[in-house]
Amino acid sequence: MQPLPALVYDACYSALALPANHRYPIGKYHALHQALLNLGLRPADFYPAAPITAAELCRLHQPDYVSALISGNLSSKAMRRIGFPWSEALITRALQSVGGTLQTTRLALEQGLAIHLSGGYHHALAAEGAGFCLFNDLAVAARLMQQQGVGPILIFDLDVHQGDGTAAIFADDPHIITASIHCEKNFPARKQPSDWDVGLPRGCEDAHYLETVQQSLDALLQWHRPELVLYDAGIDVHVKDELGLLNISTSAIYQRDQLVLSRCRELHIPVAAVIGGGYQRDINALTAIHLQLFKAAFTLTGSDLASKIKT
Repeated sequence: MQPLPALVYDACYSALALPANHRYPIGKYHALHQALLNLGLRPADFYPAAPITAAELCRLHQPDYVSALISGNLSSKAMRRIGFPWSEALITRALQSVGGTLQTTRLALEQGLAIHLSGGYHHALAAEGAGFCLFNDLAVAARLMQQQGVGPILIFDLDVHQGDGTAAIFADDPHIITASIHCEKNFPARKQPSDWDVGLPRGCEDAHYLETVQQSLDALLQWHRPELVLYDAGIDVHVKDELGLLNISTSAIYQRDQLVLSRCRELHIPVAAVIGGGYQRDINALTAIHLQLFKAAFTLTGSDLASKIKT
């Protein structure tokens, strides 16, 4: 049996008070962490997330935007586009989440596979946020790793919503490859051209979806030979997701995650995975779907924890 994948988590991910009936399922991070503890993992099995610094953010994001957002001086219109009311807790959470993805990426390069119990804030552009995304953790991690000599880097985004912010940020960078397989008739209304885009039709089902993921991943790995894959394992493709518009089963999500992780393992490519989007008001149901990524990872490492997770 191989070592378990490195896991990164911080309690602040769910420690954010939101208005009543807010659409964002803020409790899912705590619930997912607790579910993994219930399987038999210990608190010591999780790496703590260190907050990203403003200086590190400014290697990718515009300094004026970073300063205004952190200080609470961003306009009300810009905050509405993000979708959260400003608070110190919101900023703490955002800095920890981006730092957590950076930590996950470093661990993946050291150990081969790491998973962040947050992340996937792919709608944030260099100078503005959108769609519940303040800073683009995937893009920040990719840029900082690139500046340390890692590359090429593939950002493989399987969230149901197109990774428009990531695509726009790296539009002129041939060494960071952006790929997005998403629902075409869904947010954002205006897509940004990734290096590889597949817009799936509403109601897309398992067979078509899995074939698309496999063919896309195989082509991208063969053509670009990345030294690192950042994997956005969003589960808002699920048939019961309230914002997704696709008809993908829990079993297919498990197969998808297993495919991505095993293909990269076969080619000795480190993978840093984030859990991405998922929108159901039933947090327990949402957690059960997010657990499929961990089931795939535990299966890959030969851990008997995999058998404890239902598909």
